[in-house]
Amino acid sequence: MTDRVCVGAVTGSFGVRGEARIKSFCADPTAIGDYGPLSSEDGSRQFTLTITRPVKGGFAVRLSGVKTKEEADALRGTRLYAPRDALPALPDDEFYHADLIGLSAVDTGGEELGQVHAVLNHGAGDLLELRKRGRKGTVLVPFTLEIVPTVDLATGRIVIDPPDGLFDEE
Repeated sequence: MTDRVCVGAVTGSFGVRGEARIKSFCADPTAIGDYGPLSSEDGSRQFTLTITRPVKGGFAVRLSGVKTKEEADALRGTRLYAPRDALPALPDDEFYHADLIGLSAVDTGGEELGQVHAVLNHGAGDLLELRKRGRKGTVLVPFTLEIVPTVDLATGRIVIDPPDGLFDEE
């Protein structure tokens, strides 16, 4: 587990007075401003974020140190990270996506299925994208209690009880 968690990203500028447009990755999207100064992925920049209004696809915000539209545009694509200790503790059955990426995936018999490469959500629930060594492509696994009954962060693995045909070779 890392000491920082990605909570959002800058998607460009908003208006001409230096506001930026951001997309929040938080369960409560407005909470992105509650986690103290946010930093860029490499940690070279820190921003205090103030939400000014909701806009299509996210929020218009003021970022400390950003005064012009050009400065806001230059931040497009910048992921914003919060310190893990500033984030709320999660119930036992919830996980930060950052903690799932990289976990080894095995079936209920202990056979290796791959490694979690990404956690996706296209609106109907989370999907785990698994990659298997020596195999091209990925497999998308619904992240439900029925299909993924065990997530063990301490050992770095998840147990998957896949439905028939999910891991069949093509």
